[in-house]
Amino acid sequence: MKTRDLILSAAALTILYIPQARAQQAGASSGTASAGDHPAPIAQHKDNQQDRIAQGVQSGQLTAGETTKLESKEAGINMEEHTMRMDNNGRLTSADRARIYRQQNNLSHQIYTDKHNANTAHYGNNVVGQRRQKQQDRIAQGVRSGQLTAGETARLENQQRNINRAGASMRAANGGRLTPGDKAVLNRQQNRASRNIYAKKHNARRTRR
Repeated sequence: MKTRDLILSAAALTILYIPQARAQQAGASSGTASAGDHPAPIAQHKDNQQDRIAQGVQSGQLTAGETTKLESKEAGINMEEHTMRMDNNGRLTSADRARIYRQQNNLSHQIYTDKHNANTAHYGNNVVGQRRQKQQDRIAQGVRSGQLTAGETARLENQQRNINRAGASMRAANGGRLTPGDKAVLNRQQNRASRNIYAKKHNARRTRR
């Protein structure tokens, strides 16, 4: 009797275990996130932020002033990441990654807020707006491919921030518009930025994942 009871108990446990195991396998195969899953890689997150800023510039949802502030925050995050990597042989610790994720999430909320407030720009589709968007796209592509390190990205963001700040000042001095002379100045600045982006994307430095 004891032997039969043990066999029946083992069979019951097997019946209970199999559905649970299958459910766990199904969850893994379907890509369902669990509490221990890691968020998107930092480079992918940065790339997404760049694309969202570029889209906001193109659509006119982001003014020059808003773009300048967002670029400044993005540059600050990238510079902090650069410092973290310098302190740890080019890599990020788990604590470093957690801190950067929080900062990027805060920036993401700010991008959303700025794109959906009442402030709009009426120049997103002209030459100046198109060049700003193109530079953002090129920086985003460099982040995505690993061609731009965190330090390089921070410096390029600072350069774009300064150009946007100059454009905002020019518009403020002329009733919200750019004169032909203003456009020429901004175009020259973007030419220099374009060469700088190219140089940094084609040097020997690469981001270590």
